[in-house]
Amino acid sequence: MPLQTSAHPPAADDHALPRATSHLPSRRDWLAWAGTTAMAPWLPGCGGSNNPGPQLPATMAWGRQEIRQAMQASRARAASIALLQGERLVWQEAFGVLDDSTRAPATPDTRFNVGSVSKVLAALAVMILVDRQLVALDAPVLRYLPQFAMLSPGYRDITVRHLLNHASGLPGTYTHKLFAFAPQPGYAAELEAALADVHLKHAPGAMAVYCNDGFTLVERIVHAVTGQAYPAFVQSAILNPLGMARSGYTLQPLPAGSFAHGYIGDARQGQEFVMGYATGGLCTTPGDMMKLAALLMRGGELDGQRVVSKAAVAEMGRTQNHGMRLKHLTPDWHWGLGWDNTQHPGLDAAGFVAWQKSGSTMFYASDFYVLPQAGLALLITGSAPGFKPGPVAEGILLRALQETGQLRALPPKVSMAPPALATISSSAVDALLGIYGCSAQPIKATSPDSQQVDLSTWSAKAKGWEPLCAGLRLRSDGWWWSDAQPRIQYRWEQAEGSRYLLAREPAAAGHYGVATPVAQQMPRAPAPLPPQWSARLGSTWLLANEAPTSIPLAMGVGAASLQELPDLPGYLFWDDSQFLRPLSADRAGMAVQVPHNAGRDLVELVVHTQDKEEWMHAAGWVYRRHD
Repeated sequence: MPLQTSAHPPAADDHALPRATSHLPSRRDWLAWAGTTAMAPWLPGCGGSNNPGPQLPATMAWGRQEIRQAMQASRARAASIALLQGERLVWQEAFGVLDDSTRAPATPDTRFNVGSVSKVLAALAVMILVDRQLVALDAPVLRYLPQFAMLSPGYRDITVRHLLNHASGLPGTYTHKLFAFAPQPGYAAELEAALADVHLKHAPGAMAVYCNDGFTLVERIVHAVTGQAYPAFVQSAILNPLGMARSGYTLQPLPAGSFAHGYIGDARQGQEFVMGYATGGLCTTPGDMMKLAALLMRGGELDGQRVVSKAAVAEMGRTQNHGMRLKHLTPDWHWGLGWDNTQHPGLDAAGFVAWQKSGSTMFYASDFYVLPQAGLALLITGSAPGFKPGPVAEGILLRALQETGQLRALPPKVSMAPPALATISSSAVDALLGIYGCSAQPIKATSPDSQQVDLSTWSAKAKGWEPLCAGLRLRSDGWWWSDAQPRIQYRWEQAEGSRYLLAREPAAAGHYGVATPVAQQMPRAPAPLPPQWSARLGSTWLLANEAPTSIPLAMGVGAASLQELPDLPGYLFWDDSQFLRPLSADRAGMAVQVPHNAGRDLVELVVHTQDKEEWMHAAGWVYRRHD
């Protein structure tokens, strides 16, 4: 599931809707999907509430306004929120309608797919098995899945913990059959089998890079040690004990009128089925999720029933990436087990511990917070991938803390005034120049005078470089600022023989900044491309193995290109996004290692020839050569 962060580094900001048929949407477009169409001319109204009383009237008034504005900006037809304060569900409300045709109002019982928020339940499921002594966090995955294999020998070192804290080194996201309009069972087993034909992208435990595949393997472990399919185990061990009667996985169609519909443009779509259950398949309501939040805030016990140990909940909320390589490149990120952040920077800047997990699918976007010490929890969800719950959630929580007397005043916004210029040698500036790779759009750094740096990004539509930020100069705080574009600053860091480009910008509520690595400088290729790969340059490949019920196909995903950029000879450039190194005449491997989010969802290309026709395999999708 695409990870939503509070800050959106521009190097990975490819959030437009699929382009016209002259450029069919690609795998990159699909994985980064958070698009919006033209702003809706209507303002969604309130569809119903179920509140015990106006406990936080100022907070709720502000939140309602912001939710409606976020719906209008994203064309989300429906949204829903629940806010827990101590022992009470103080706010539960739905907004908008289920669809444009019936105009049936959304209610607090309306169900939404919450995407990667599902990972919190996956981690909780594993911790329950740890309590039962059926699983050990630091045991190798091979102990539970002896048939599991990969081409890199290091796969033997992957532990259960690595699957839950994004440090496994698995490529990222297996795409085949992940999203569809009808159930397609067997996704987790297919992913496990497919991993036998790919390499790791980094050594297990070396760094944390957002990874859906690790959580999909959790499904296989749960089945191996319990004999139950993953959805059945979660139902019996978590959902039933907590009374989460409106929560579950998309195994079969839901009753009409029970869920918010997704849209492609103005066309209403059927129910979205997510086959990666552990990584993103939970369908639920915000009110149900407050039962899970209450369990976590109370250390694993709810209504006198202990579901999981207090130590297990604490371990989920403990920062996992201390001591990993390249940790200094992500100082604002504290991965937990299942959590995106165990010390969310927005709440941390105000002095409060917050565990946070965001999630999005093809049609929905959600954000889930638990503040264990402040006694607050919240989930916001909306029925559009471009719905942005993060800023709204942070604003509501900060105002709730203020209204309950726990926060004296809202924190001030960060300053956008560039500091004084600093000195740097021409040779040091020249060393920063070149091409930087990641999982989305490459970045090119140039300089007109060996003092200023200008950044450009690769445009798939224009098939060339487009300006990103011009006039960057080193400042006294160690960051490079542009007087014309001061909102985002950049910095270069050297780590383990590679140079990384970092971006920093004010995030969400605007009172703090988040710094994240966005790309890795690409070294000169050791040799020209082999003849077999050179013969494939300029080719177009059409997606061939998705079922007719595939949501990516409905969205127009269909083609990928293979080329070589003149700026960086010797590398293959796949899908206008990723650089790959040739490993053999029919295999090309991953070429970057970027922690956090910009190094996620990498692919390994494998060419198979059948009936004298070449087929390209990439992360589960199979492409037929078109030209």
